[in-house]
This record gives sequence, C-alpha cells and structure tokens, in this order.
Amino acid sequence: MTYPGNPVDGAAPTQAAEAHDSQAPATSAPITVDLVKLALRRVKDPEVNLNIVDLGLVYDIRVSGNDVEVDMSLTTPACPSGPEITDDVQHTLEEIEGVGNIELNLVWSPPWSPQRIDPRVRAYLGF
Repeated sequence: MTYPGNPVDGAAPTQAAEAHDSQAPATSAPITVDLVKLALRRVKDPEVNLNIVDLGLVYDIRVSGNDVEVDMSLTTPACPSGPEITDDVQHTLEEIEGVGNIELNLVWSPPWSPQRIDPRVRAYLGF
C-alpha cells in the first residue's frame, strides 16, 4: 500500500503525519439560507402534497453561524396539519449537518394567501 506524500512506496505513515491527520477538523458545508431552503423543500403540506417553500409558507430564513431561524405560516391558523408540518420542519432542520440552535416562529402577518404560492406552481394548480 502506498501513502501519499511518503517518499518510500509501501512504508507506513510517520507519527507526525498520523498526528496531523487525527487533528484535522471535520469539514462540512457551511449552513446557508439556500441550504436551509433546499432542505425545507422536502417538507410537504400533506393536504395538498406540495412543499412548504413553493406554497409560500416560508416567510423568512436567517442563519447566524450554525444557528437557523425560520419564520413561517400555515394556510390558516386552524390548519389541521399544522402540528405535523411544524414537526417535519423541526426534524428536517435537525438533519442538516452541523446545525446548531433552531428557532421556528409561526407568524400570521401577513396572512397567507394563494398569491404567496410560487407562480409556476400557481399556474400548475390553475390559479
């Protein structure tokens, strides 16, 4: 077996090289608004089977270091799928590698309306 950077083919790595490798930090992609939005596209409103981003339920995403804060709404305050959707959002955000604190805020202003749906999805739905 050869070891990169070792001048002698087949020789074991030196202790210094092993120490350096064991101290290398684990690298993961930085958490960004786009990464969070991509993850949230996996969360669907079970009543209409469309993701919450395209439905316009996600109002704002803020990332500070590894911490994520999401402002979102539901189609109505009495949405029967509300607990399921918010649980799915929480679990989906927790699955992002390296995520720190998660804050999910349900907001009702402005109220959600079909005009918040992504235009291509609205056209598909016939709005």
